[in-house]
Amino acid sequence: MRWLENLSEKAEKWFEKGKPLHPFYAFFDAIDTLLLTPKETTKMGSHIRDSIDNKRIMMTVIIALMPPLLFGLWNMGYQHFLSLGITDTNIWGNFWYGFFKFLPLVITTYATGLIVEIFFAQIRGHQVAEGFFVTGMLIPMIMPPEIPLWIVSLATIFAVVIGKEIFGGNGFNFLNPALLARAFVFFAYPSVISGEKVWIADQADAFSGATPLIMCKNAAEAGLTPGELVSQLPSVMDCFIGIIPGSIGETSKLAILLGAVILVFTGVASLRIMISALAGGYVTALLFNIFGSTAYSQIPAHQQLLMGGFMFAAVYMATDPVSSTHTRQGQFIYGILIGVLTFLVRQLNQGYAEGLVLGLFLMNVLAPLIDWCVIELNINKRKKRAAIKLKTINNQ
Repeated sequence: MRWLENLSEKAEKWFEKGKPLHPFYAFFDAIDTLLLTPKETTKMGSHIRDSIDNKRIMMTVIIALMPPLLFGLWNMGYQHFLSLGITDTNIWGNFWYGFFKFLPLVITTYATGLIVEIFFAQIRGHQVAEGFFVTGMLIPMIMPPEIPLWIVSLATIFAVVIGKEIFGGNGFNFLNPALLARAFVFFAYPSVISGEKVWIADQADAFSGATPLIMCKNAAEAGLTPGELVSQLPSVMDCFIGIIPGSIGETSKLAILLGAVILVFTGVASLRIMISALAGGYVTALLFNIFGSTAYSQIPAHQQLLMGGFMFAAVYMATDPVSSTHTRQGQFIYGILIGVLTFLVRQLNQGYAEGLVLGLFLMNVLAPLIDWCVIELNINKRKKRAAIKLKTINNQ
């Protein structure tokens, strides 16, 4: 790749200060950072120097996103043809249908987001951060397949500007930008993300594309008993494998677990947050199984974990190193409360079937406070131990 480095060095001269192309330096730097290793290294301070940089971390996350993405592309085509009554399709036919449906979403997200990122980088005179490489992939993966592209573009702009840039850019955001984009769509254009026919691309008019969570939400209105509701839901195995309607990345829990293994093995994401979030959600659902009175609350707790985007968020968004907690005890508290709050909203607020956005956003806001409390508690414990030790020495 030496030839590419030489080409980059020659081209960079045209973007230096005082040169005609200097106003576009941020754009050049974004391309250079994507293709080559960043030139900057740590100059001061006690830092570990190794080959790991932000770009490699972001690329690891993107690799971990491949299992749910590839399955989601196949499932998008499968659900489409199933709605039309076509069951004799092959794997590649389903996959390529999903691919060409997903491609415009990705292009729209990256084009919109990078334009905003480059604009702010040029104004502030700093480099384009690598963080949007992951955000740009997450946003289309948590959107319905048939969402209009202009809404995706607006949601991306909102997430980058309001969720990150106004707080100083990458590393300073306290909310997960990808989840913020979904929250924007839900509250600004609820009809395209909370209706019953938005989860299957080009579905037949007579075919119901309701997700399991929407079916649970409508159970009370339909007067369904727990047995009737469970019989209408997809099987546990279908939910685990992912052969159900839903956004592109959230359907296959098996694929999400494969991505989690990659993130944990490479040390990019916290296993504590993942496990504690699932534990918090499971225990909350189990308590509703015991004390709840609605048909929704009687769905087995393990089946509730497999519905919606909870597992996807627990693996890929709750573990965001910027907006999550950093202390060990804080990560357990943070994850447990995400699970508890998400399932409380699901059960108690029938107007909002998912519950994830509210639960995770609240914990993003509280993450710094949780870390502060944990640190202060440890400091006080050490002070008490030191005081006891000093008192013991004095008594001797």
